[in-house]
Amino acid sequence: MGILVLCDTDGGVPRKSAYELLGKAKALGLGTVTALVLGPADVSSLGGYGADAVLHYNNAALATYSTGATVKALANAVAATGAGYVLGSANQVGRDAFPRLAARLGAGLVVECTDLRSEGGKLVGRRPVYGGKALVDARVQSAVGLFTVRPNSFPIAAPTAATAAVTTGDGGVSASDIDVKVVQTLAPDSKQVDLTEADRIVAGGRSLKSKELFDSVVRPLAAAVHATPGASRAAVDAGLATHGDQVGQTGKVVNPSLYIALGISGAIQHLAGMRTSRVIVAVNKDADAPIFQFATYGYVGDLFEIAPLLQKEFEKILA
Repeated sequence: MGILVLCDTDGGVPRKSAYELLGKAKALGLGTVTALVLGPADVSSLGGYGADAVLHYNNAALATYSTGATVKALANAVAATGAGYVLGSANQVGRDAFPRLAARLGAGLVVECTDLRSEGGKLVGRRPVYGGKALVDARVQSAVGLFTVRPNSFPIAAPTAATAAVTTGDGGVSASDIDVKVVQTLAPDSKQVDLTEADRIVAGGRSLKSKELFDSVVRPLAAAVHATPGASRAAVDAGLATHGDQVGQTGKVVNPSLYIALGISGAIQHLAGMRTSRVIVAVNKDADAPIFQFATYGYVGDLFEIAPLLQKEFEKILA
């Protein structure tokens, strides 16, 4: 049977989430773990993180994400490996490609998992429901089961000296399968970790009042914490930050070890995107703000006074 793991890459290098999934897949003990890599990339490290074999569709047509081409390559990989389970990250690719792959294969799909376990030789995924208010365990009855997992759900084990045999191919994808044309790719100015994979996040709300204040309060604190800046939808709608910074149901769903919320009341749409954070620190002037019900630590006070103090302390600790 075995597990096929779709390993996302960035600039030809496996993302952190790929290593997380490989390590967890290996620990589940459900057969051979095959790492699937789409497009040109360095796959030499994957054996050390848990892959028993690597299937590398080193096809330039797969270098840039295209829904049709990716789904076809995934389906061909499932057929080639005979995998009983397919794991992928719950990011833009996972949310777009996996439901279509499920329809093509007639396979069951469990999305946004925060934990996986083997029970009776079957894979069980735990996922939040009702905006994170409850957790459910789900399994599939179909011959192939698909699971997407939120980044930062599992620790990355130290790599071993193990290697994995690499099988190359083109994934059965040709130019006719490409449904989008990439005209230009612009690299972001910042080198910060993407919100979906960030281990620490400092997010600001509309209480910051202006883009200048957001940039002078949230971003320096994030830099001191070695975190990625984020924002609530209200802050984004007010022009304080970009949509790429938005955390929440209509933004990015995150799962960091530390989430610092400055001036964020905690609307259900925002909580749905960050409630699974392991430690939540909330600063808000309103003692009745909903976010305090879910915060690990809460401070009722002026964020403009507290944030600089936090920044100074983190700079001392993490300098």
